Amino acid sequence: MRERVLVDVATLAADLQVGAGAGPAIDPAEGRPVVLDVRWALGMTDGHEQYRAGHLPGAVYVDLETELAAHASPAHGRHPLPSAAAFQEAARRWGVSAGSRVVVYDSVGGTSAARAWWLLRYFGVADVRLLDGGIAAWTAQGLALEPGEVTPEPGDVVVRAGGMPVLDADEAAALADGAGVLLDARAGERYRGEVEPVDPQAGHVPGAVSAPTTENLRPDGRFLSTADLRRRFADLGVPAGGDPAVGVYCGSGVTASHEVAALAVAGVPAALYPGSWSQWSNDPSREVATGA
Repeated sequence: MRERVLVDVATLAADLQVGAGAGPAIDPAEGRPVVLDVRWALGMTDGHEQYRAGHLPGAVYVDLETELAAHASPAHGRHPLPSAAAFQEAARRWGVSAGSRVVVYDSVGGTSAARAWWLLRYFGVADVRLLDGGIAAWTAQGLALEPGEVTPEPGDVVVRAGGMPVLDADEAAALADGAGVLLDARAGERYRGEVEPVDPQAGHVPGAVSAPTTENLRPDGRFLSTADLRRRFADLGVPAGGDPAVGVYCGSGVTASHEVAALAVAGVPAALYPGSWSQWSNDPSREVATGA
């Protein structure tokens, strides 16, 4: 499963035919992959400026707030899923066509780029991979960045929702209540209710298990080995194979997508709760738990 979720720098450089002695790693008839730069993090406002200063060759900038989410609302959370029509328009603007191979990356270990990975899969684009280690792994190999803006030829992709499983609040509550396992991908201090920087209540869904998505990564921002990920999730009560059912949430459905990707590497199918804590904590009828 790992190679269906992640791509390493050497393979991508060969696909893009950059770097010393690089040649095509795949059949040239398949064409170059569409590369998307998704630089975003909570509180970060200069992602597009960072992109313009230097990005992977041919990469197109993707705005997470406007292209990977619908408008925020207390009823639906801070990053609701975009409509199929809106997402199709954006994906075509990025140059995605029927049969395109897509690689997504960021500067935070894939924790924002995974939102694009998940949405593309959800909307039926089959061949999407996260660049393992992101832009830092690229530059660490001595590979060059290019400045400026890239505007590709528009694509012709036709999207259809439903390619990845999702949960609503009631389904997430049922998993946490014993029907399966519900993982909370936020930092541990937010899960425990010690801090809450953006949402109206601090704490977590009662019965959810703390599983910070950053702990799926090595210090250099690359994913743990497949064996280590399997051990990590098994220790959290998630055995390989997806039985019992597994769901994931975070603050607003962004970093939870990264946890879904890590689970996929480990061979565990998992559903995303898109509304996540930003929806749950805005609903006064929902119980909130705190502590470890």
